[in-house]
Amino acid sequence: MQMKAAVTHSKGEEFRIETIQLDEPKSGEVLIRVVASGICHTDMIARDQEYPVPLPAVLGHEGAGVVEKVGEGVTYVQPGDHVVLGFAHCGKCHYCLSGRPYVCERFFELNFLGNMEDGTKRHHCEEKGLSNFFGQSSFGTYTIVNERNLVKVDKDVDLALLGPLGCGIQTGSGTVINRLKPEAGSSIAVFGAGAVGLSAIMAANAIGCGTIIAVDVHANRLELAKELGATHVINARNVDPVEEIKKITNGGVNYAAETAGRPGVLRQAVDALTFCGVVAQIGAPPLGTDEKIDTNDLLLLNKTITGVVEGACVPRIFIPQLINLYKQGKFPMDKLVKFYRFDEINQAVADSHSGKTIKAIIKMD
Repeated sequence: MQMKAAVTHSKGEEFRIETIQLDEPKSGEVLIRVVASGICHTDMIARDQEYPVPLPAVLGHEGAGVVEKVGEGVTYVQPGDHVVLGFAHCGKCHYCLSGRPYVCERFFELNFLGNMEDGTKRHHCEEKGLSNFFGQSSFGTYTIVNERNLVKVDKDVDLALLGPLGCGIQTGSGTVINRLKPEAGSSIAVFGAGAVGLSAIMAANAIGCGTIIAVDVHANRLELAKELGATHVINARNVDPVEEIKKITNGGVNYAAETAGRPGVLRQAVDALTFCGVVAQIGAPPLGTDEKIDTNDLLLLNKTITGVVEGACVPRIFIPQLINLYKQGKFPMDKLVKFYRFDEINQAVADSHSGKTIKAIIKMD
């Protein structure tokens, strides 16, 4: 079938909306009419080739849509179902079978190396295959997704809003809820107040953290952080965030989340911890990035650094939980987003990069 997609042909170029061909779903696969897709920093990392996604490609990995057709053997969904598109995982390795699909042994292959699970492609332009991204390639009007990667959602919630639950929003909130698991009344610092960081702040507020500190360099994002539950905000352009955090907490925070993915910020997050503190590394710096850490500080203060991918969550369990929190008014994710038309995708990217927009969502219709 013919469809429209925002195609990336070469490193760093703007997206070009083109008419391409999409194959029929194979066994275990589902044809999705994409309603909307969030734009994530990871899409830009792939576009700029900081991660080696083969080009040309159809990027996008925060999609939400409606099931149009199912392939042979599909039982989880049927035509008409509303779904959020999740990350790709094999479903067969030790980690998938033990409830940790976010560390699937084939995670990098299935999400970044351009092919579907069977080693072939579904999107084509002039008979040339276009690389798939995160098992979904949601920057298009239709896509093919493995049944395993889908999450059915209620039809009483605006479907266009839900795509970012499949990556950025679940990453920030899941890191707090599933990995850090802060006790009620404990303190947490979140470095970076983009969509991931603000999702972490909303989660920390929802589960009862006592001191929630947002660190960023954009004043507008810090103002929104206060609205979403931050008890304190620090503009790192003006002050040393580590010193400020220690003043606020009388020595350091119990937990920290590094969401910026910028060199040097992880060190700040570690230095801001108190005894037995835990920091989660969420932000994705360029491959090969090194960070200097005071190892004696880790040893003597019993600090812990943990990496977290996709919020350490099982999407079919966690995404409905976030939607329920949203319905209850405890997770106001709608305050993060701005909607754009599909043909405004490059403006949406520019606004995201400048900090003007927190979470850009492109609507296909």
